[in-house]
Amino acid sequence: MFRHLLAIITISISFFLLTTILTPSAEALVPIKITDISYKECPAGVGEGSVTSGGSALPATCYLITGKTNNTSGKTLYDADVFGRVYDANNEPALQNRSRLGALTEVQPGVNEFELRISVPSNQPTPLQLKQFKATGFSSKVYPTF
Repeated sequence: MFRHLLAIITISISFFLLTTILTPSAEALVPIKITDISYKECPAGVGEGSVTSGGSALPATCYLITGKTNNTSGKTLYDADVFGRVYDANNEPALQNRSRLGALTEVQPGVNEFELRISVPSNQPTPLQLKQFKATGFSSKVYPTF
């Protein structure tokens, strides 16, 4: 009986430590507004020979998405995930089942420019349409917990 009780207490303490100390708090997640979104083809040599991921590798075109972040938190934010939808000229998704497009290592307070690289299947007609862009970052650096 004592061993059973000791096991339950050990598991409870371990769970508490993992969820409260090692896992970043949801309160630390800060929204970042994204504006002035546009894109351009990658310069020569960047993304050359790109292929799409998945079961069948298709040739891909490299694009740089550019825009501005507006960090109103007053603090530098870290590990900011950028989300958005990319559609082709026919309003079809250019990146299947993918809304997280990349990450920004740091986002300084105020308005800042950013650039992300994406690869889109070459058979998707352009111009691309960029919609619903947003980002979220952490108020402190996030370290792996493994």
